[in-house]
Amino acid sequence: MKKLYTMMMMAMMALTFTACEDEYIADTLEGTWGGKMYVSSYYNGRDYYATYTEITFDIDPFRFTKGSGYWVDYYSGAPWDYVANHISWRVDDGCITVRFIEDGTSVVISDYRLSDEHFSGYIADGDNDVHFSLVHTSSPNWDNYDRWGYDDWYYDDDRYWSRGTRAAGADSTATTTKAAKPVRHIGKNMN
Repeated sequence: MKKLYTMMMMAMMALTFTACEDEYIADTLEGTWGGKMYVSSYYNGRDYYATYTEITFDIDPFRFTKGSGYWVDYYSGAPWDYVANHISWRVDDGCITVRFIEDGTSVVISDYRLSDEHFSGYIADGDNDVHFSLVHTSSPNWDNYDRWGYDDWYYDDDRYWSRGTRAAGADSTATTTKAAKPVRHIGKNMN
């Protein structure tokens, strides 16, 4: 009986340590990260390559190992300035799963290094394992709640990127036109 009790206590302690580690990872992730994610978007028969990616992780105040946020890929030479997705994310046994709300797709980050200032490693998108390197650019500013709203972002079945989207030949202040969504690829056909 004593041996069974000891084994049960060890199992409970292992679960507690894993949960604490996941909470620590989530806490360190909170904020905005920017850098190179090697993302491309396929649109209208052509691949466009992102020059910069920004990801914001907001922690769910009731579940400390998951949350929401957004992922923005910035482009140069594409028919749009950037493609933005709302995300949900979670940390489970050290793995970070990011789900793109509008796309309905997910990626997993499991081989990474994370500190208060740097986040680098490999992100898995299907069969692709792609290296990324991000720096921590900002932390939540709890004194400015309006900053975290999504009222400026478009979303419907046919368009979901920001108001910076433009029709071919138009300037960046043009209104958004209905068009097919670009399809994001991580690490596919990257230079």
